[in-house]
Parts: sequence; structure tokens; C-alpha cells
Amino acid sequence: MDLFQDIREHEQVVFCNDPETGLKAIIAIHNTTLGPALGGCRMRPYAKFDDALEDVLRLSKGMTYKCAAADVDFGGGKSVIIGDPSKDKTPELFRAFGQFVESLNGRFYTGTDMGTTPDDFVHALKETNCIVGVPEEYGGSGDSSVPTALGVVYGIQATNQTVYGSPDLGSHTYAIQGLGKVGFKVAEKLLSEGASLYVTDINPKAIEALLEKGKEVGNDSIRAVSGTDIYGVDADVFVPCALGGILHDETIDMLRVKAVAGSANNQLLEDRHGEMLMKKGILYAPDYIVNAGGLIQVADELYGPNKSRVLNKTKAIYDSLLAVYLHSENEHVPTSQAANAFCEKRIDSRRKRSSFFSHHKRPKWSIRN
Repeated sequence: MDLFQDIREHEQVVFCNDPETGLKAIIAIHNTTLGPALGGCRMRPYAKFDDALEDVLRLSKGMTYKCAAADVDFGGGKSVIIGDPSKDKTPELFRAFGQFVESLNGRFYTGTDMGTTPDDFVHALKETNCIVGVPEEYGGSGDSSVPTALGVVYGIQATNQTVYGSPDLGSHTYAIQGLGKVGFKVAEKLLSEGASLYVTDINPKAIEALLEKGKEVGNDSIRAVSGTDIYGVDADVFVPCALGGILHDETIDMLRVKAVAGSANNQLLEDRHGEMLMKKGILYAPDYIVNAGGLIQVADELYGPNKSRVLNKTKAIYDSLLAVYLHSENEHVPTSQAANAFCEKRIDSRRKRSSFFSHHKRPKWSIRN
């Protein structure tokens, strides 16, 4: 009964066990009001089963709001595979995972996330059509980090417009946490615009590569800092592009920025930390709006890949954020609360409409044969 209490907000949670391949996975479907659930598959060596369950439940709920904010016809879901991505991956494991996804009969679409790659899901694609984000040679739409990074840049521009009265990027200093596929691209763009950067990453080679990029564009205003020092640097905007849950009592107290806008999922450790940021005078860009570019691409892929359509829709992140900021100011509520209200209103307004047309839409979401 405790387990049912834990998953009370979710429509369906599937525990996947295949002893032959060593697969241990969880698929969580939070809400399918807007359409089939859509969300990536994360692979991590979780210390405990409860940690994996907590992660997938939180991430899948976030995807419901993310899909609503991005205005795509999908609901929220997520999956996690319990294992070490550096040594536990096999083609057979991902084929077994694909079979579990197929057993959901089109209720859940998934693809790459932290610890997994598009090539992993080429194997899953042999068992189910409900895979997105595979390489272009397999009918996919390519690297989703490109529109994700672009969306972060639009988010920073909307944030700068609100805080400083101009969307200009180059006249500010940014503290970037994480130089992975998305964070690195964001840093590249900011450097090319003439911005100054503080950066941190657990991989020294990523920092070295960024320093080389700085030389290429004639901008050496890059300072590497270690670990938690990134929270206390004297910057204008904090750009978290690594793990979630990094905005909490301790780190918020350390921040010296005017705004937070980055790609990391679930940046607020608890809902109350959105209010804490507001009280400190720090404008928070809700992460599931800022990082929606990749979602927009993989959702669009199921209608047939079209890069121009994806890039055009990604531009809407700028206007969506401005609308959230305005609502937050008018109602005197944290931006995180304003964003949730915006998404909940959209979901409620389409509840009957999505249900009525779901039967007719479904063939569009199963185009691969």
C-alpha cells in the first residue's frame, strides 16, 4: 500500500525485469491527457531501488509539464535502467527494454537520456516503433542537443530582456555548470557573442576544449572554477547544465547572480526553493520551459523529421518565458508556480479535446514499419 501511495499521481508504473540480459528498469507514465507519454531513458547505477523509483517518478511528472509548456501532443513519462552505463550495456539488454516498451501498446515513447546514447536505441528499435531520437540513418532527427542548446539561448535572452531590458547576450557574465553536449554548445554561443564565462565541469578535457573555442573566436574571457565554487562567483546569470536538484537552501544562499536559466532538469530541490529565489531577487527560468528544444525535436520526429519546423517552434521558448515572467510579476508568485499554472491550464483546456481525437491521432505516432 505504501508503494501505491508513492505513485498516486501517476497513471501507470511498470517494473521491468529480464534476468537473462540483466535488465532492471522502471517505466513511469505520469499523465496522458495530451497524448501518449514521451520521455527519455536514463541509465545510472542507482545505489538503491528507491532512488531509481524516486528519480523516474519525479522526472516523468516533469515531462507532463514540459510537454504542455512546449505545446506538443504528448503526455509525460520517463524510464530508468538500473546499471552502470560504462560496463552494463549490451545490445540484448536494450532489445529486452524495447520489448517492455512495446508491451505498452503505444502509451509510451522513449529515447536517449543521461547515460544512454542514440546508438543504444537502435537495438531497442528492432523490438518496438516507440523509439525517438535515433541516428538520422535510422530515420531519426539527429542530435537533440542542438535544439536544446538553442532553446537555452532563447531562454537566456528572454531572461536578460526581463532583468536588463535587452535580450543582448554579449554584455553579461555567465556561470555555466556543466559542459556536456548542451552546456558546451551554450558556452560556445555566449563566447561568440562576446560574453564572459565562469565554467565548471568534472571533465577537464571539456574545459580545455572550450578554452580552444575561445581562442578561435577571439574571446579569452573564460575562467574555470572547481566544484561548488561556481555558485559563489560574481556573475549575472547562473546557467546550470548538469544534474538536477542543485538549487536548495545552501546553494541559493551562495548565489550572487540576478537570474538562473539553464538546461538541467528539476533544478529546484523542493518547490519552496522557487519562492526562496524570488525573495532573494533572483529571476528563475523554469527549467522545463528552457530545455524543451530537444523534446520539441523528438516529438516532431514522429510526424517525419523536419529541422526547420523544429527550429521555428523552439523560438517560441522566448515568448513562453516572457509570458511566465509577466504572470509571476502580476500575481506576485514565484516563476516556478506561474509556469505550473500555465501548463495546468493548458492540460485542463485540452482534456476533452485530446480524449476525443486520440483515436484518430494515434496512427501518426506509429509511422515506422
